[in-house]
Parts: sequence; C-alpha cells; structure tokens
Amino acid sequence: MHKYVFMGVQGSGKGTQAKLLEHHLDLAHIGVGDILRWNIKNHTKLAARIKRILNAGKLVDDEIVEEIVQRRLQEHDWNFGFILDGFPRNANQAGFFLESYDIDAVVHIVVPDEVIKKRVLARRLCEDCGVDFNVIDHRPKIEGRCDICGGKLIRRADDTEEALATRLAEYHEKTKPVLEIFRRKELVVEVDGTQAVDVVQSQIRKAINVV
Repeated sequence: MHKYVFMGVQGSGKGTQAKLLEHHLDLAHIGVGDILRWNIKNHTKLAARIKRILNAGKLVDDEIVEEIVQRRLQEHDWNFGFILDGFPRNANQAGFFLESYDIDAVVHIVVPDEVIKKRVLARRLCEDCGVDFNVIDHRPKIEGRCDICGGKLIRRADDTEEALATRLAEYHEKTKPVLEIFRRKELVVEVDGTQAVDVVQSQIRKAINVV
C-alpha cells in the first residue's frame, strides 16, 4: 500500500501530477481543492463560508480543511493507498498525521512565485465538469469552451493578482514548518515543477522508486 503527500503552491501542477500517479498506481487521490469545490457546487452547509474565504483571496481555515480530510480518509475506499494533495496545512496537523499514517514520501513540487503568477492568471476552469485549462500551455480547441463537455470556461473568483499575492505569502509562511517536520523524518523529495508535465511525472516516479 502506497501513501503519499503532495505539496506545492496553488498553480504548481501538483494536482495534475497527483492524478497521473493516482492512475498509474490505482490510488485514491484526495485533493483538498477538489473537495472544497464539490462543497460549493453542491451548496453544502460549508459552501457559503468557503466561498467568502476564497473570494477574499485567503486560504480556507485549517480547521475546516482538517475536518473534511479526516472525514474523507475515514471512508476507507483506498484499497491500494492514497495521495493526499493540499494537507497537512500546519505543524500540528503534520505531527498528528504522521502519528496516524505510515507515509512513504512527501513530494514537494517547487515552482518560483513569478512562474506561479503567470500560470494562475492564465488559468481557466470548466464550470460544468471542473477540468482545468490554461490559455498559455493548455488552450481549449474552441476559445472559452471545454474540450471535454463543451461547458463554459471561467476564471476562478480568487485568481487575481491581489488574491494570489495573499495566498503565496500565506502558503510559504505555513508550509515552511510543515516541510521541516517531514524533512526531519527524511520523507521529502523535491521536484522542479517548471518542466514539462511528463518530465515532472517521470522525476517523481524515479524519486519515490515507482516503476
């Protein structure tokens, strides 16, 4: 059974890389961002609170994230293991997580902030099926329309320069102590996320010894 944590700032490509490894190893991909968007789309009790936080350009409260991740892990549908994308978010969560689960590796996808800004501001999302596009690197065949379902492509409400600057600062501040905890356990492998998608995936598999 494989258990991995993927870390990287929003726009680093960690979600894409996690899904590629998920399919390769038949793992459950537990993405915090996906779960938050599901809550918003389905108008759950948390939806309004999550939308207010995201629209302000902030990261969703650690307590909310911890609750939804623990609830998701308790479903135990991960027969061959899981990839956790976007959690832990602070040192306390990291300590608790290490006590609860035997982690194989923490994959840290490293991308400079300047590159992240270009990627995020060019990002578009299908409002129907949730597939991500990028008007620089992953342009849709028909402008403004999803290649998969034909849905309308929109810019996320929090994909603005001001909101992104806030997210980047908050992410770096919170992530540093989390990475230090994982590094003390010699779990962290770092991969250059500025390379082509297939190259990044190949380097991740090599780093975690997966064929």
